[in-house]
Amino acid sequence: GPSGCGKSTLLNLLGLLDRPTSGRYVLGGEDTGALTDAQRTAQRRQRIGFVFQAFNLLPRLSALENVCLPMAYAGVPRREREERGRGLLERVGLGGKGEHTPLELSGGERQRVGIARALSNRPALLLADEPTGNLDSGSSAEILALFAELHREGMTTVLVTHDPSIGASAQRLLRLKDGVLE
Repeated sequence: GPSGCGKSTLLNLLGLLDRPTSGRYVLGGEDTGALTDAQRTAQRRQRIGFVFQAFNLLPRLSALENVCLPMAYAGVPRREREERGRGLLERVGLGGKGEHTPLELSGGERQRVGIARALSNRPALLLADEPTGNLDSGSSAEILALFAELHREGMTTVLVTHDPSIGASAQRLLRLKDGVLE
């Protein structure tokens, strides 16, 4: 949908960052409206991965350290998180770039680090807010191919975009207009 139609609000609701003002949101069989703030935080950490348009990588950390950060917060032992982090960087095509900082990476590479970070805690739901918005067409195509691969593997992925050409590649397309699904 176009700017201002409610795409980011929808992601905030799905990602348990906001509470709905009406209706119910059930995630994994659990009514999220009944969850405390601490339970919502735990659900976010355990079940939801976020990919941001602006990457949101910490500039002083390496690519590997950025990918491992959510696992550190989740209490994953250091050796396991570094092994998983390296595997995720391999998965997104950045196996040789783990020690690079974000400023040493291209926009497409930074977005792939962001995707690897979003996958680090093995989420059931991946939410992506305009993940190709800051990328050139070649990098965008690579990112969309990666999302398609994750979908084929069974990951639930919600990608929001204002770009109709990106929406056209989706398995299922929902349009938002003035906060209403069409």
